[in-house]
Amino acid sequence: MTRRQHRKDAARGTEGIALFWPLALAIAAIAGRRLAVSSVRDGLQHAVRTLMLRLQNDPYPENLWEMVSATRRPGPQTILENGLRAEHGALLHRPLGSPRRWPNLEALVFDGAQLARRPAVHDVPVDMAVTLGPRAKRPLKVDIPILVSGMAYGLALSRRAKVALARGAALAGTASNSGEGPVLPLEWQANPKLIVQYPRARWGGDPVALRHAAMVEVHLGQGASTGVGGEVVGARSNRRLRRELGVGPGEPAVIYSHHDALKTRSLRELVDELRSETDGVPIGVKLAPGRRLEQDLEACLAAGVDYIALDGAQAATKGSPPILQDDFGLPTLYALVRAVRFLEASGAREQVSLIVGGGLYTPGDYLKVLALGADAVYIGTVALFAVSHGQVFKAMPWEPPTQLVFFGGHQEHELDVDEGAYRLANYLRAAAWEMAVAVRALGKTAVRDVSKEDLMALDELTARLCDVPVAHHAPAPRHREASSPLGIPAGT
Repeated sequence: MTRRQHRKDAARGTEGIALFWPLALAIAAIAGRRLAVSSVRDGLQHAVRTLMLRLQNDPYPENLWEMVSATRRPGPQTILENGLRAEHGALLHRPLGSPRRWPNLEALVFDGAQLARRPAVHDVPVDMAVTLGPRAKRPLKVDIPILVSGMAYGLALSRRAKVALARGAALAGTASNSGEGPVLPLEWQANPKLIVQYPRARWGGDPVALRHAAMVEVHLGQGASTGVGGEVVGARSNRRLRRELGVGPGEPAVIYSHHDALKTRSLRELVDELRSETDGVPIGVKLAPGRRLEQDLEACLAAGVDYIALDGAQAATKGSPPILQDDFGLPTLYALVRAVRFLEASGAREQVSLIVGGGLYTPGDYLKVLALGADAVYIGTVALFAVSHGQVFKAMPWEPPTQLVFFGGHQEHELDVDEGAYRLANYLRAAAWEMAVAVRALGKTAVRDVSKEDLMALDELTARLCDVPVAHHAPAPRHREASSPLGIPAGT
């Protein structure tokens, strides 16, 4: 055997060894995995067997099922919150509204057109635009009747989140609301249709912000906290926010329960003053509706407001005591029908616009609210979800997604403003598109033509409340001599 042949044979042997070891390792890994899976399976089986024996044999006071039985009565939410009260001994501030199941819009459905009335052509344009404050010198026209509600910079949201909301709303041709905090120049630069809130605080009434307002909203109350005031906690440690709020060192930043501006003048005088200062943009008020809603509305009409914003009990906020969220106020649906009824009876329905928010989450919700008489809807929680869409994993799984958008949140500086604005605009356009399809299905071509005549209710209570037919009753027959749209005499 030559030396070259010897080297070849040695190489072949090495190749065999080289092939053997990966194969051996793979076999060992598979075997180890099987052993591991087997061990896990055996351990799990033993744990389940032990648990089942404990559940079947332990006396009730020692039985683990006692926790399940006890939890079902108050519910895990109440147990968690009572635990937090016991742990911290402090006032709770629950974020994003009440988990309570309030009366809502689910019992209402639309009456689609087919033969008795025809649907509109599938591609006919649908006019989704609405005008708010029509009697104002400079009414606000938006391309879609979905507005971003007031969520305040510094009190609730970060600077990045506020700019993303304003920019996203502008891309969709609609308005955004400044909220009760200081108005950021970046907001009015991002959205010329900015609604500036006039808060119950000393930093309200910034003349520069008012000059850039498309509407002004006097904040009197909101659904998740009624009309109660409070301190802006974030201002205690954030010097920049204190400066923007105009609060001195050691001085608390307070939102009062009563407007400072109304201590020396009437609501009418404040409305006239704001109208003059803004050169005639619509001036409105924001209310948390309660049992005396009609009296509050009467005062608003007497003050000459151009619009009213109702924030129902399902509305959210960054944080308020659970008792205010769960046990105060009118559900949005109840407030809506009462407000429309009052405005119609007062002859003000065509002059004063009505914006409604609180617990509205879907295009169906929005269109039902418009059908019942509102001119536009406010969305808050849904807008935040849209802004943070695709970015929530910057916070999760160790923090809730709200840490991306809340002022002082752990990941607030990681929110991509452009991405957030793009996602919100996408959501608003898609929701409006879906509503337009529904308008065509009703045989109409303008969202303002949708009315309660297009609705029916699935239960008697909702039918009476909304003054619409109940779905399980056939409508009263028309006169025998009348003809149907098909030319067939009625009753044949």
